[in-house]
Amino acid sequence: MEPMKIRQISADERPTLAVPLQAYAFQGTPLPPDALAPSPQTQRYLDGNVTLVAEDEGAAMAVVSSIPMRQNVRGTVLPMAGIASVATHPLARRRGYVRALLTDLLGRVRDDGHAVSTLYPFRSSFYERFGYAGLPKRRTATFAPADLARLLRADLAGDLTVERIGGGYPVYREFTLRLLERWHGFAVFPDHRAEQLRDADDRWLVTARVDGEVVGAAPYRITAHAEDLIADHLLTTGAHGRALLLRFFARHVDQVRRIRVTVGADELPELWATDLATDVESRTAFPDAAPPMVRVLSLDALAGIAVGPGRVAVDVVDDPFVAGRYVLDGHDGQLRIEPGGDGGATLTVPGLSALVYGVLDPEEVAVRGLGTVPPKEAGELRTLFPRAVPYLFTSF
Repeated sequence: MEPMKIRQISADERPTLAVPLQAYAFQGTPLPPDALAPSPQTQRYLDGNVTLVAEDEGAAMAVVSSIPMRQNVRGTVLPMAGIASVATHPLARRRGYVRALLTDLLGRVRDDGHAVSTLYPFRSSFYERFGYAGLPKRRTATFAPADLARLLRADLAGDLTVERIGGGYPVYREFTLRLLERWHGFAVFPDHRAEQLRDADDRWLVTARVDGEVVGAAPYRITAHAEDLIADHLLTTGAHGRALLLRFFARHVDQVRRIRVTVGADELPELWATDLATDVESRTAFPDAAPPMVRVLSLDALAGIAVGPGRVAVDVVDDPFVAGRYVLDGHDGQLRIEPGGDGGATLTVPGLSALVYGVLDPEEVAVRGLGTVPPKEAGELRTLFPRAVPYLFTSF
């Protein structure tokens, strides 16, 4: 019997090898025969992706892709590999195909210079075995526009623009790139992939400016009269921009019943306005609504990110990419990494990744079984990697 073969496929091979597996896994099937026909426009959005298939006796059994992205990690923008479209033929599941593919793919993207990787899992425990740690989910805040009535009387400097996203896309893209530089966890697709939002042109875009500078933007759609205004993201540089956008939503009081906006996990919508009754939800379910996950692919590539003044020796274990002994030092405010070191903490890559992104305390890492962290080292790690709330925004 011919052994399993892993190979990178070309764009021309995707429609016949990758798309059928991905459609079976993530869409309602069976699809009409012509639904899998390749589209030059759709193919363009996939430029730069690395797609691997596992073949057995010449047939594609499993597929996985990576998207070249960028992400802010504690103030430094790093190359990030977004893992997507992990799919296996139903008769080939639980036979190790995805394990082999993911290990191969992560090695390739690390060698290409990607320091970190993120994905949305079908089940978190599966990807934890590949070094991924969970991130907080975005929140959805739902409220009535009438509850924002006080903002209509507020004296707020600034201007608003409303247009279709197709026309406003250049401004929106430039704004998201500005936020990339300042927002921990924020991530963006490459230009050609992000342009899918522009080309779909199925959203409105409201943009808030103060003295000509964009301070807030929200793509949104209205489902129907007397129904919902749904904002995909509420992106702002601060409270002023947010208030301008919320005041705009208040103008829809006699048009829609509810406003639904997506915000980061550290937002407190109940404090946005006096007498604002809001339902803030973050639903987790499997396999369709799992929290995102992240992992470090190269510890050396994190040198220079902003950290606190701690110093600790760590032994990173059970990983083909990051395993080793290191001394992590942050006494000049930037992470310095030295090889070797005696004693210290033992960390798995999920534990290390959770600390780097600020989502778990060292004590939680130990309690979760993601490492062994003595009290002294826990204090140093807590100082080195202060708690933070990343917002894994993606632009489409």
